[in-house]
Amino acid sequence: MIYFRPVKIVFLFAVTLFLFLGEITSTFSFKRESKRNIRPSEARSFAHHLTDSISYCPGTHAIDSIFNGYFTKNNIRGASIAVTKKGRLVYTQGFGFANCLDSTRTEPWNLFRIASVSKLITAAAIMKLCESGQLDLEDKVFGRSGWLNDPEYLQYADKRIECITVRHLLTHTSGWNHKRFDPAFAPLVVEGKFKKRKAAGIDDLIRYTLENKLDFAPGSTYSYSNTGYCILGKIIEKASGMPYEDYVQFSLLHPLGIYDMHIGRSFPEDMPDAEVMYYINGKPDLFPAHDGSGSKVPIQYGGNNIELLGPAGGWIASAPELIKLIVAMDGFSSHPDILSRQSVNAMTRNESKINTLLGWRGTDRRGTWWRTGTMAGTSALVMRFNNETNWVILLNTTSTDSKARIHNELSKAIYQCMALIKDWPQADLFSI
Repeated sequence: MIYFRPVKIVFLFAVTLFLFLGEITSTFSFKRESKRNIRPSEARSFAHHLTDSISYCPGTHAIDSIFNGYFTKNNIRGASIAVTKKGRLVYTQGFGFANCLDSTRTEPWNLFRIASVSKLITAAAIMKLCESGQLDLEDKVFGRSGWLNDPEYLQYADKRIECITVRHLLTHTSGWNHKRFDPAFAPLVVEGKFKKRKAAGIDDLIRYTLENKLDFAPGSTYSYSNTGYCILGKIIEKASGMPYEDYVQFSLLHPLGIYDMHIGRSFPEDMPDAEVMYYINGKPDLFPAHDGSGSKVPIQYGGNNIELLGPAGGWIASAPELIKLIVAMDGFSSHPDILSRQSVNAMTRNESKINTLLGWRGTDRRGTWWRTGTMAGTSALVMRFNNETNWVILLNTTSTDSKARIHNELSKAIYQCMALIKDWPQADLFSI
């Protein structure tokens, strides 16, 4: 018979308890709750299985014909298009070159900057927090009772700033006239204000903004604001307890099997291999690099602070993965949405003279929703139609011509295609 000393018994009990609790902890931990937080190295995007040859279908030849003509006429170097019908990915195609220097053709899995389409992602993340009870659209943003009540945010030039709500930021009605000057696109001004020798961060941007008086009472006037959406990214971090990008991936993207959408990078040496190069037609000037180094760079490669713009305009995505997110928030019953019907309705309802849309750029009474995005070197268009069709178009080329109406022209081309296509493919490229 073997006898255990009390000390040994205690030790064995402690080890057993540790292993038992450890197993429970790992079972309910952040990474094990589901496979939504798999690192990109462990989970490959479904878009990497898609090639132009796989998605070719005679029924959608009109898309190839119309857009090839448009891209050639307008000297668009590269583009990517994805189309869904009743929740199925029925078309995805790359056009032109991802990189003109080595003649690399664009494939559906190539990543593009999606500019202000990023705002739609941020708005969806806000609604996800509201659904979980972690946030409310009427919550105050600033002041001692606001989400951003850290000491560095309690110094502001206008008492009305305390009236700004989360909804005001989402609807571009916070009260700052950022049509005149949007500090999110003036990082060197922000850096100069605080005499910084490195790239401005979100805290610098918020402090700079708070030093400016409001131009309107919160909620009274629409004024498009990238800075407002950057501030929403900070609120998401506060409410979720996670970095902004991590929360979006955890709550929205990874549950949908989307693993290759990220906040982009400003300088070409930091960009992922799958990302396209960016081009500007005309005679673009060189601009001071946003990091304060004093070097002159093409504006699409360091003139803008993509990381700072993150929640407002910094995401990169492939067309197939972006449209997979759109399918999950389009309100159609053919595919489950990741947001509740109440959230989808709240984001797309516009019933007053002052904008009430959340994330979306526009809607009409026929059930068409759209979101546009433009930044030096890239344009993006998302359209949702009431016939259960969604479109995503991404371009790696813009123009210095201020009269260019790229999104209007792209939408006209979409309508032409839909008038010509009678039968959509029955296959679902999402499942390949």
